[in-house]
Amino acid sequence: MGVSTAVVDPPAGLSPAAPASRGRSEARRAFEESAAVGLGFIPLGVAFGALVTQSGLDWWWAGLSAALIYGGSFEFLLIGLVSAVAPLTTVAVTAFLVNVRHVFYALSFPLHRVRGRLGKAYSTFALTDEAYALTGTAGARAWSGKRVLCVQLFLHLYWVGGATAGALLGALIPDGVVGLEFALTALFTVLALDALRERRGDLPTPLLALSSALLAWLVAPNQLLLVAFALFTAALLARRVAHRREASRA
Repeated sequence: MGVSTAVVDPPAGLSPAAPASRGRSEARRAFEESAAVGLGFIPLGVAFGALVTQSGLDWWWAGLSAALIYGGSFEFLLIGLVSAVAPLTTVAVTAFLVNVRHVFYALSFPLHRVRGRLGKAYSTFALTDEAYALTGTAGARAWSGKRVLCVQLFLHLYWVGGATAGALLGALIPDGVVGLEFALTALFTVLALDALRERRGDLPTPLLALSSALLAWLVAPNQLLLVAFALFTAALLARRVAHRREASRA
Protein backbone atom coordinates (compact mmCIF):
# COMPACT_ATOMS: atom_id res chain seq x y z
CA MET A 1 0.00 0.00 0.00
CA GLY A 2 1.42 3.37 -1.03
CA VAL A 3 1.81 6.19 1.47
CA SER A 4 0.70 9.63 0.43
CA THR A 5 3.48 12.23 0.46
CA ALA A 6 1.31 15.23 -0.28
CA VAL A 7 2.66 18.44 1.20
CA VAL A 8 0.20 20.70 2.90
CA ASP A 9 0.90 24.40 2.41
CA PRO A 10 1.16 26.40 5.63
CA PRO A 11 -1.68 28.78 6.39
CA ALA A 12 -1.42 32.31 5.16
CA GLY A 13 0.72 34.49 7.42
CA LEU A 14 2.51 31.47 8.94
CA SER A 15 5.13 30.77 6.30
CA PRO A 16 8.52 29.46 7.48
CA ALA A 17 10.09 32.77 6.54
CA ALA A 18 7.68 34.74 8.73
CA PRO A 19 9.56 34.33 12.07
CA ALA A 20 12.84 35.37 10.47
CA SER A 21 11.14 38.34 8.82
CA ARG A 22 9.60 39.41 12.11
CA GLY A 23 12.98 39.05 13.80
CA ARG A 24 14.67 41.30 11.25
CA SER A 25 11.86 43.81 11.58
CA GLU A 26 12.21 43.93 15.37
CA ALA A 27 15.99 44.36 15.09
CA ARG A 28 15.59 47.15 12.54
CA ARG A 29 13.09 48.99 14.72
CA ALA A 30 15.33 48.56 17.74
CA PHE A 31 18.20 50.06 15.76
CA GLU A 32 16.05 53.06 14.83
CA GLU A 33 14.94 53.53 18.45
CA SER A 34 18.48 53.33 19.81
CA ALA A 35 20.20 55.39 17.10
CA ALA A 36 19.63 58.85 18.60
CA VAL A 37 20.77 57.80 22.07
CA GLY A 38 23.57 55.66 20.68
CA LEU A 39 24.99 58.57 18.74
CA GLY A 40 25.25 60.40 22.06
CA PHE A 41 27.32 57.48 23.34
CA ILE A 42 29.98 57.98 20.67
CA PRO A 43 31.53 61.29 21.85
CA LEU A 44 31.29 60.11 25.44
CA GLY A 45 32.97 56.83 24.53
CA VAL A 46 35.66 58.69 22.60
CA ALA A 47 36.31 60.87 25.66
CA PHE A 48 36.56 57.75 27.83
CA GLY A 49 38.92 55.99 25.40
CA ALA A 50 41.13 59.06 25.12
CA LEU A 51 41.26 59.34 28.91
CA VAL A 52 42.34 55.71 29.15
CA THR A 53 45.37 56.17 26.89
CA GLN A 54 46.25 59.55 28.39
CA SER A 55 46.27 57.90 31.83
CA GLY A 56 49.02 55.53 30.71
CA LEU A 57 46.88 52.44 30.20
CA ASP A 58 46.98 50.29 27.06
CA TRP A 59 44.43 51.12 24.36
CA TRP A 60 42.73 47.72 24.56
CA TRP A 61 41.79 48.42 28.18
CA ALA A 62 39.08 50.85 26.98
CA GLY A 63 37.33 48.32 24.74
CA LEU A 64 37.61 45.55 27.33
CA SER A 65 36.19 47.77 30.07
CA ALA A 66 33.34 48.95 27.85
CA ALA A 67 32.45 45.38 26.90
CA LEU A 68 32.74 43.65 30.29
CA ILE A 69 32.08 46.39 32.86
CA TYR A 70 29.72 48.64 30.89
CA GLY A 71 29.31 50.94 33.86
CA GLY A 72 29.36 54.40 32.27
CA SER A 73 30.27 56.88 34.99
CA PHE A 74 31.87 54.13 37.09
CA GLU A 75 34.29 53.36 34.26
CA PHE A 76 35.55 56.96 34.37
CA LEU A 77 36.10 56.60 38.12
CA LEU A 78 37.73 53.22 37.62
CA ILE A 79 40.52 54.78 35.55
CA GLY A 80 41.67 56.81 38.53
CA LEU A 81 41.29 53.85 40.87
CA VAL A 82 43.37 51.59 38.62
CA SER A 83 46.01 54.26 38.10
CA ALA A 84 46.25 54.75 41.87
CA VAL A 85 46.35 50.96 42.47
CA ALA A 86 43.39 51.25 44.84
CA PRO A 87 42.45 48.22 47.01
CA LEU A 88 39.77 45.88 45.69
CA THR A 89 37.51 46.77 48.61
CA THR A 90 37.61 50.44 47.57
CA VAL A 91 36.79 49.52 43.99
CA ALA A 92 33.91 47.29 45.11
CA VAL A 93 32.38 49.90 47.42
CA THR A 94 32.69 52.60 44.75
CA ALA A 95 31.02 50.34 42.17
CA PHE A 96 28.16 49.62 44.57
CA LEU A 97 27.53 53.27 45.46
CA VAL A 98 27.64 54.42 41.83
CA ASN A 99 25.49 51.63 40.37
CA VAL A 100 23.06 50.91 43.22
CA ARG A 101 20.46 53.08 41.46
CA HIS A 102 19.93 50.22 39.00
CA VAL A 103 18.17 48.31 41.78
CA PHE A 104 15.30 50.79 41.53
CA TYR A 105 15.15 50.44 37.74
CA ALA A 106 14.25 46.77 38.14
CA LEU A 107 10.89 47.76 39.66
CA SER A 108 9.50 48.77 36.26
CA PHE A 109 11.95 47.47 33.65
CA PRO A 110 10.17 44.99 31.31
CA LEU A 111 12.53 42.08 31.97
CA HIS A 112 9.56 39.68 32.01
CA ARG A 113 9.16 40.14 28.24
CA VAL A 114 12.67 38.86 27.50
CA ARG A 115 12.76 35.12 26.87
CA GLY A 116 15.40 32.62 27.89
CA ARG A 117 17.86 32.58 30.76
CA LEU A 118 20.70 33.87 28.60
CA GLY A 119 18.56 36.71 27.28
CA LYS A 120 17.41 37.71 30.75
CA ALA A 121 20.99 37.53 32.07
CA TYR A 122 22.29 39.82 29.33
CA SER A 123 19.32 42.19 29.68
CA THR A 124 20.04 42.50 33.40
CA PHE A 125 23.73 43.14 32.71
CA ALA A 126 22.98 45.73 29.99
CA LEU A 127 20.39 47.65 32.03
CA THR A 128 21.70 51.21 31.78
CA ASP A 129 20.11 54.58 32.46
CA GLU A 130 19.60 55.15 28.74
CA ALA A 131 18.08 51.71 28.11
CA TYR A 132 15.71 52.22 31.02
CA ALA A 133 14.68 55.65 29.71
CA LEU A 134 13.95 54.26 26.23
CA THR A 135 11.93 51.30 27.50
CA GLY A 136 10.02 53.46 29.97
CA THR A 137 8.21 55.55 27.37
CA ALA A 138 4.54 55.09 26.53
CA GLY A 139 5.34 53.76 23.06
CA ALA A 140 7.70 51.12 24.47
CA ARG A 141 4.90 49.39 26.38
CA ALA A 142 4.07 47.41 23.25
CA TRP A 143 7.67 46.37 22.53
CA SER A 144 8.46 42.69 22.38
CA GLY A 145 11.20 41.15 24.49
CA LYS A 146 13.40 40.79 21.42
CA ARG A 147 13.07 44.47 20.63
CA VAL A 148 13.99 45.42 24.20
CA LEU A 149 17.01 43.12 24.05
CA CYS A 150 18.13 44.47 20.67
CA VAL A 151 17.90 48.06 21.91
CA GLN A 152 20.21 47.17 24.80
CA LEU A 153 22.60 45.34 22.47
CA PHE A 154 22.85 48.26 20.04
CA LEU A 155 23.50 50.71 22.89
CA HIS A 156 26.22 48.39 24.19
CA LEU A 157 27.84 48.23 20.76
CA TYR A 158 27.77 52.03 20.44
CA TRP A 159 29.57 52.36 23.76
CA VAL A 160 32.20 49.71 22.96
CA GLY A 161 32.80 51.20 19.50
CA GLY A 162 33.13 54.75 20.82
CA ALA A 163 35.49 53.73 23.62
CA THR A 164 37.69 51.68 21.29
CA ALA A 165 37.83 54.46 18.70
CA GLY A 166 38.71 57.01 21.38
CA ALA A 167 41.52 54.82 22.66
CA LEU A 168 42.97 54.28 19.19
CA LEU A 169 42.74 57.99 18.34
CA GLY A 170 43.60 59.20 21.83
CA ALA A 171 47.06 60.31 20.79
CA LEU A 172 45.52 62.60 18.16
CA ILE A 173 43.21 64.39 20.64
CA PRO A 174 44.91 67.35 22.35
CA ASP A 175 44.95 67.32 26.15
CA GLY A 176 43.29 70.74 26.27
CA VAL A 177 40.08 69.64 24.51
CA VAL A 178 37.10 70.10 26.83
CA GLY A 179 33.37 69.50 26.53
CA LEU A 180 33.27 65.86 25.43
CA GLU A 181 32.25 64.77 28.93
CA PHE A 182 29.17 67.02 28.67
CA ALA A 183 27.66 64.59 26.15
CA LEU A 184 26.28 62.44 28.98
CA THR A 185 24.65 65.42 30.72
CA ALA A 186 23.13 66.61 27.45
CA LEU A 187 21.88 63.09 26.71
CA PHE A 188 20.11 62.80 30.07
CA THR A 189 18.59 66.26 29.59
CA VAL A 190 17.09 65.27 26.24
CA LEU A 191 15.73 62.00 27.64
CA ALA A 192 14.16 63.82 30.59
CA LEU A 193 12.51 66.40 28.31
CA ASP A 194 11.12 63.63 26.09
CA ALA A 195 9.69 61.84 29.12
CA LEU A 196 8.04 65.03 30.37
CA ARG A 197 6.63 65.74 26.92
CA GLU A 198 4.98 62.32 26.82
CA ARG A 199 3.46 62.79 30.27
CA ARG A 200 1.86 66.18 29.77
CA GLY A 201 -0.29 67.23 32.69
CA ASP A 202 1.58 64.93 35.09
CA LEU A 203 3.05 67.75 37.17
CA PRO A 204 3.31 65.83 40.50
CA THR A 205 5.98 63.42 39.18
CA PRO A 206 8.60 66.11 38.39
CA LEU A 207 7.74 67.82 41.68
CA LEU A 208 8.22 64.56 43.57
CA ALA A 209 11.61 64.06 41.90
CA LEU A 210 12.71 67.62 42.69
CA SER A 211 11.48 67.38 46.28
CA SER A 212 13.29 64.05 46.76
CA ALA A 213 16.53 65.52 45.43
CA LEU A 214 16.30 68.61 47.63
CA LEU A 215 15.48 66.58 50.74
CA ALA A 216 18.35 64.17 50.04
CA TRP A 217 20.69 67.13 49.58
CA LEU A 218 19.67 68.50 52.97
CA VAL A 219 19.68 65.18 54.85
CA ALA A 220 22.55 63.23 53.26
CA PRO A 221 24.57 65.32 50.78
CA ASN A 222 27.35 62.72 50.64
CA GLN A 223 24.89 60.02 49.52
CA LEU A 224 22.59 62.28 47.53
CA LEU A 225 21.90 59.93 44.60
CA LEU A 226 21.09 56.85 46.69
CA VAL A 227 18.88 58.72 49.17
CA ALA A 228 17.11 60.71 46.43
CA PHE A 229 16.27 57.52 44.50
CA ALA A 230 15.01 55.84 47.67
CA LEU A 231 12.78 58.80 48.56
CA PHE A 232 11.48 59.13 45.01
CA THR A 233 10.70 55.41 44.80
CA ALA A 234 8.91 55.48 48.17
CA ALA A 235 6.88 58.51 47.05
CA LEU A 236 5.86 56.81 43.81
CA LEU A 237 4.86 53.63 45.63
CA ALA A 238 2.83 55.63 48.16
CA ARG A 239 1.08 57.50 45.36
CA ARG A 240 0.27 54.23 43.59
CA VAL A 241 -1.23 52.75 46.75
CA ALA A 242 -3.31 55.90 47.26
CA HIS A 243 -4.59 55.77 43.68
CA ARG A 244 -5.57 52.11 44.07
CA ARG A 245 -7.49 52.87 47.24
CA GLU A 246 -9.33 55.71 45.51
CA ALA A 247 -10.16 53.45 42.57
CA SER A 248 -11.48 50.71 44.86
CA ARG A 249 -13.73 53.17 46.70
CA ALA A 250 -15.13 54.59 43.44
